[in-house]
Amino acid sequence: MRKVIVCTFLSLDGVMQAPGGPDEDAESGFEHGGWQKPVSDDEVGAAVVGWYGSSDAMLLGRKTYDIFAAYWPTADPGNPFTERMNGMRKYVASRTLTSLEWENSTLLEGDVADAVRELKASDGGDINVVGSGDLTQTLMRHNLVDEYRLTIHPVIIGTGKRLFADGTVPTALEPVSVSTTKSGTVVGVYRPTGKPSYDSY
Repeated sequence: MRKVIVCTFLSLDGVMQAPGGPDEDAESGFEHGGWQKPVSDDEVGAAVVGWYGSSDAMLLGRKTYDIFAAYWPTADPGNPFTERMNGMRKYVASRTLTSLEWENSTLLEGDVADAVRELKASDGGDINVVGSGDLTQTLMRHNLVDEYRLTIHPVIIGTGKRLFADGTVPTALEPVSVSTTKSGTVVGVYRPTGKPSYDSY
């Protein structure tokens, strides 16, 4: 069965909104777009490239799809990641889009949770969920996330969309691998193991 893997850049206080640039996502008046690059390094880049080693598809929400579809088709062809992003199969969850222009993109039909269950049961490699905070919340509620691959950067943003927002289903995690880069970014891979346990000292 294919795994659904959430791949996300986070600030130390859990903000995932607009890491890539000032104009990436200014929803709700967000003024901190582009916060990731100043606190990143080549080790982070190498880790992210590795995240795609076993994956042959992406699962995107509408907002992230729009951002990516506006950037990657005309991105630097000398960047090997450009070919990778354009060539991968993209599955898009949207209530408003009726057609998709970016190559290798497919619009999911019907209930999102049911559609993702079908994808997980189909043939192929793993499926990376990139950005797409609202979609990720839906996947978490339906127990459809198999793994989290996170870069946690040494910066506090204070406002913005968070991966683990209020209302997130409590979940215990098993650390698969955790390391710290020279810039102080924590690169962590975690797998859900069910409900958290509770105890006292």
